[in-house]
Amino acid sequence: MDAEVVMIPYPAQGRINPAAAFAESLALHGLRVTLTTTISLSETATFHHSSITIHPLSDGHEQVTQPETLEAYLARLKANLSRSLAAFLDECGQVKAVIYDSAMPWVLDIAHERGLLGATFFTQPCSVTAVYYHLGQGLLRFPHNQDSTVNLPALPPLRPHHLPLFAHLDEPRITLDLVAHQFDNLERADWIFFNSFYKLESQVLDWMARIWPVKTVGPTYLLLQKSKRSVSNHIINLFESKQDEACQKWLDAKGSGSVVYVSFGSLASLQKEQMEELAHGLAMSNCPFLWVVRASEMDKIKNLDLEKGLVVEWCHQPHVLAHSAVACFLSHCGWNSTLEALSHGVPLVAMAREYDQPTNAMFVEDVWGFGIGVRAGEDGIVSREEIAMRVKQVVEGDEGIELKKNASKWKSLAHEAVEQGGTSATNIDEFVSAQRKIE
Repeated sequence: MDAEVVMIPYPAQGRINPAAAFAESLALHGLRVTLTTTISLSETATFHHSSITIHPLSDGHEQVTQPETLEAYLARLKANLSRSLAAFLDECGQVKAVIYDSAMPWVLDIAHERGLLGATFFTQPCSVTAVYYHLGQGLLRFPHNQDSTVNLPALPPLRPHHLPLFAHLDEPRITLDLVAHQFDNLERADWIFFNSFYKLESQVLDWMARIWPVKTVGPTYLLLQKSKRSVSNHIINLFESKQDEACQKWLDAKGSGSVVYVSFGSLASLQKEQMEELAHGLAMSNCPFLWVVRASEMDKIKNLDLEKGLVVEWCHQPHVLAHSAVACFLSHCGWNSTLEALSHGVPLVAMAREYDQPTNAMFVEDVWGFGIGVRAGEDGIVSREEIAMRVKQVVEGDEGIELKKNASKWKSLAHEAVEQGGTSATNIDEFVSAQRKIE
């Protein structure tokens, strides 16, 4: 296979899509780009692509016959994918560089052993990555002291509930090790890319630039719009929906700025009690709502009052966010969702759960000012009253006017970053020029 750049994302939808959008952008600059996926994903997911080649590699999943722990999964992924990737790179002609997900730092060694350049790609924000770095260096500990304020370089003061959260996970220690290992060989990477843009995170980026050669290339989702590709083309979809047309017709029938869009991404799972409170809260807000509830979660909302809304198993999020009927996005504040809301100028109601989400939510509310967070009770459940109040604040209140103004400002700055001469566009141009100079 003839490829100049090989893109190796971590095999999860939320990480593949930003990497694939980056890959498409490089291809549209004239580079020959191959994106790898796993055999199991290639057999179950729907791919939409035009300029890149998709190549499946074995991660050993085909031999798995029983449920496995996260630790076993990660060990299998590394052992099998490193072998199949090495063999693939040996077969390829003309490969100059490998771009790999930051969660797989061992790919850099495979690239360098073959005389290839290696670029790591962070799909989470710079601010969260800085927190992970300090965790990895032992300068910050988890669990956090609940009575303390955390002060880290180039970041605003953080309360413990603002920090990345792992308590909900079955194996938090393994997850902590995974985020810490991102920095194992970072000083040897030839490029370090972030799915962010300079004006969004300038302070922490300036601090990082004193340690590593960091470059922003985001929002990668907007790179596809810039190239005049259809916004319908998320590259991979594990939850292909046949309800997109129904969503659009339903939205078309609603008034401008009236609808609450609700989605918690491709992985988050809410407790049944929280799903019930959310349903009641949406009903109490008296706003029409479009709620994405994955098939595996549908049993949690049976027999609830959903008359004011449309509930779907999946939808194309960028299409929804681009619709004039959407007033706000009630979100878990995963980074992809946060960037897509920002890129469309849609205010957020932040209901963060785990990983980077609490930190993203704090920045959305306190730093970037285009959203408002919900407050959970002592039992960790966000009440229906709280949900209804926060939604109404954004949709109807004076505060919502300011949030929409700030959202519009960040939308303009995000688009500016990917336009010719913008910071992200310039960084991509420099990477492409460097590949063309390699014999």
